[in-house]
Amino acid sequence: KDTAKLLSQLRDVMTAASHASQPLQAIIIPSSDAHQSEYLAECDLRRAFISGFTGSAGTAVVTQNQAALWTDGRYFLQAEKELDSNWNLMKMGMKETPSIEDWLCSVLPTCSYVGVNPFLYPENSWNKMKCALEKHGHKLLETKKDLVDEVWANRPSYPCTDLMVVDQDVAGATCMEKITDIRQKMNDKKVKWMVVTALDEIAWLFNLRASDIQYNPVFFAYAVIGSESVHLFINQSRIKDNIASHLTDSVALHCYDDIISFLEQTCSSEKVWLSSNSSHAIVSSIYEKHRHVTLNSLVSMTKCFKNESEINGMLKANIQDAVALCRFFHWMEQEVPKATVTECSAAAKSLEFRQQEEGFVSLSFGTISSSGSTGSIIHYSPNPEADRVIDVNEVYLCDSGAQYRSGTTDTTRTVHFSQPCQYVKECFTRVLKGHIGIASIIFPAGTKGYWLDTLARMHLWKVGLDYRHGTGHGVGSFLNVHEGKKKLVVTVASDVELKPGLIITDEPGYYEDGKFGIRIENALLCKTAETPYQFGGKQFLKFESIALVPIQAKMIDVSLLSIEELLWLNDYHKKCLDVIGPELKKGGHNDTYDWLVEQTKSL
Repeated sequence: KDTAKLLSQLRDVMTAASHASQPLQAIIIPSSDAHQSEYLAECDLRRAFISGFTGSAGTAVVTQNQAALWTDGRYFLQAEKELDSNWNLMKMGMKETPSIEDWLCSVLPTCSYVGVNPFLYPENSWNKMKCALEKHGHKLLETKKDLVDEVWANRPSYPCTDLMVVDQDVAGATCMEKITDIRQKMNDKKVKWMVVTALDEIAWLFNLRASDIQYNPVFFAYAVIGSESVHLFINQSRIKDNIASHLTDSVALHCYDDIISFLEQTCSSEKVWLSSNSSHAIVSSIYEKHRHVTLNSLVSMTKCFKNESEINGMLKANIQDAVALCRFFHWMEQEVPKATVTECSAAAKSLEFRQQEEGFVSLSFGTISSSGSTGSIIHYSPNPEADRVIDVNEVYLCDSGAQYRSGTTDTTRTVHFSQPCQYVKECFTRVLKGHIGIASIIFPAGTKGYWLDTLARMHLWKVGLDYRHGTGHGVGSFLNVHEGKKKLVVTVASDVELKPGLIITDEPGYYEDGKFGIRIENALLCKTAETPYQFGGKQFLKFESIALVPIQAKMIDVSLLSIEELLWLNDYHKKCLDVIGPELKKGGHNDTYDWLVEQTKSL
């Protein structure tokens, strides 16, 4: 994509005084929407539109004579391919890469003005950027409208998909039961109002789902919870009779765009609970003295610990998904040697098997179907225009998941359809050892997720290897596949403690640029561990692997596994056969059952 013309048009718009209080010398274009969503509706793909880089994470910055894009290690290779010569790639996490604020301060003329859409920039980022710029004599300004929108011809409109009510046996609690619990916590902090802006939190709170954003069963809305009232800001044409009946008269409905005026008029004189991840536009609408701002939203901290019904739903979804994936990998073993299966057709086949499962709604993210060199692109997306046949002599990585009415899944397996070389087997086995290290650990309550990250990496570190992505993330319950800030990654100093009911992924990997990629990923349920002793009366916790898809034996160098690791693997495979085997038989998939028996033999 040649972005020269777009950048020229954007720079003309930046100098127009009508779009901000001053002509702008730079603008920041985040990968975000007004709700700080990770995945975006097409109408919010502003950074992708202006830069040509389509990865899900990254920030573009445009000055009057330069354009730069910051992204993390998952997307280095992709960004190098997609950015044209008008852009400079800034590789986050690399020693030589400056932060956005440092770079701006080094290239801007004195007393410059930097603009950003206040709805797209979270409050914590706004404050950090504002302070950094002001130290060097620059100012951060709100734009009156989004400047990329001004140069985006034929920009898609906002989606307005049908709302659906979540079954009570899946949700485990009614909307008003959840709100009552939230109000109790608000009362403990002596807070009158709470503003909810994250779309998955609103969907969870009101037991509603939709499909406004691909792969994410959410809808565009804001919510304000008061000590005596509940307010939902949404396109009211979406409220059909069944939705109105579900919400009842206890929820006051408002137009989506009225959120700022409501906050300014109704919540201006009492304490308001806000997340610092909410947009600057939302937070700044409340007088500073009335703000109670926390890093993690109260709803997110409640939602991430699943209740019994949600856990049962997630277990059911993962069993269904394992049936589909076992059928898929069995099919791949039969078809790949014919040299007719491509990365795209493999992804389509995995979708086909999932669609046959009861309660399937959609994928939970775009399937990563990669072979050989494309496997080294961590978040690779197969492209019909550059599709490639899967070679039996190359490593194949498939990272995929689905949304079922009962829950959300995310599983990765790396396989070989011939005989992997010893180096690939060693890399795979070291990744497996890290995966088992997380999956089998027993740890004290109060442990932070990122404290466990070393367990996943240590066997790679021993031989000078590593990977450039998080070891895991939270998973929603028929919600976003990436939930909140629950990450097992040493670079994120999250204060979230691991507790029973939390579901996270365990996904270490290794990637050799231009050659292959390896990742092993299961969803894990955090639960109480039975230990012979309890030091200081403290509770201890463990993980249960709830994704039940065999790990390919031919990829493993058994000599590198300890006795404990081998026992874990054999126990895991026995569980795969015991749980998924009967489901395959029930569905009449006897050939795949026989395949599963072979795949789960003890090593």
